Amino acid sequence: MKRGLYSVVIAVVVVLVGFGIYAWHPSIAPVTPPAKDQFSADIIAKGKVLAAAGYCSTCHTAPGGKPFAGNYAMHSDFGTIYSSNITPDQATGIGNWSEEAFIRAMRTGVSRDGSHLLPAFPFEHFNKMTDDDIKAVYAYIMSSVAPVQQTKQENGIPFPLNIRFLQAGWKLLFADTSDFKADSNKSAEWNRGAYLAEGIAHCGACHTPRNELGGELRDQMYSGAAIDGWIAPSLTASSTAPLKWREQDFFEYLSTGNSPFHGSAGGPMAPVVHDGLSALSTQDIQAIATYFADKAGNVSEDPAQSPALTKAVAAQQLPDLRTHQGARLYAASCQSCHYSQQKLVKGRPLLALGSAVHLDDPANLINVILDGFRADQGIKGVVMPAFRDALSDEDITALAAYLRQAAGEQPWPNLEQRVGEIRRQPRFEH
Repeated sequence: MKRGLYSVVIAVVVVLVGFGIYAWHPSIAPVTPPAKDQFSADIIAKGKVLAAAGYCSTCHTAPGGKPFAGNYAMHSDFGTIYSSNITPDQATGIGNWSEEAFIRAMRTGVSRDGSHLLPAFPFEHFNKMTDDDIKAVYAYIMSSVAPVQQTKQENGIPFPLNIRFLQAGWKLLFADTSDFKADSNKSAEWNRGAYLAEGIAHCGACHTPRNELGGELRDQMYSGAAIDGWIAPSLTASSTAPLKWREQDFFEYLSTGNSPFHGSAGGPMAPVVHDGLSALSTQDIQAIATYFADKAGNVSEDPAQSPALTKAVAAQQLPDLRTHQGARLYAASCQSCHYSQQKLVKGRPLLALGSAVHLDDPANLINVILDGFRADQGIKGVVMPAFRDALSDEDITALAAYLRQAAGEQPWPNLEQRVGEIRRQPRFEH
């Protein structure tokens, strides 16, 4: 009996010691901030593009705050996480981080002091970047971002999830730390798109569903997920959009924030397009479009000839307004901008074609009705008014139910309750 107990104790001690060795990382000595002339103009310019494509400023800038100074609130299922200050400030930012420390953080999610970063930081994706690309981002931040002294707010993560040492266990179980590997069966353009999408742009961080502990379900890569109170739709052949995504649709959407056959980039996707991918070259956006077109099944059919388009155009015919509250609200508030003929007009999205009315969750449609589109979202310069203060939950429920029915879908369950939940959730601020 005692012998068996000793064996168990020894096994537990061995596991704990082994985990401790795995989880522990040494601090990397602080350095004097590198001089700006240490980096070439070309490297800095390259780093600026990559930092934009990685949405560094988007996630590390609080609304109305100084760029890259952190404290942007990310509301997760585990609590609120505040981004860190990544300006070159020595006291509160990363000003005393060496290039070695920066690369380690980008590849393994370990801070300069050896502590584990929370997986809200997508190091799994950044790890697929080349050393040269990571060094370019470092050069840009250290040379061109203004230092800002601003202390990071405490995260609202409950015990024991807030124990950084235990993050090593999460990494051990869920993190994909493999390098990017080119696919020799694909074109150079496809591989360039894959490198960008899987690496710096970390598209899967939003569009891939996660398990209960936040690990990406890689066997369902890009098949859609909830993020920041919105739904990031599927980018694969499982998309619920009535018209399938073609390569030219992906390219137009990622270049302009809108595809006439699908809709506009709202919520968390708006800054991805206008503050992030817009920094990339046309060739790089085309490469990403090539990559995702392949994931979506390389569709080539002309959507202008699709019965789904004819059906969506026909769905604009209104029922008797005297008996249908949702249709009345649509006619009064939406139809003048969203009406379209068979030949679609960019800037007048046909709602029956957008994924928002076809998803299982009405979050995207309700968010858009509540807060509209600013001039820097969707098609740049084109706005949609917010109806948060103009329409009640009952009104929005009736309007959303009408749009869902007009699109030929079954009613959303508990829709009014869902409208209330989304009205009360923290707004996406960017």
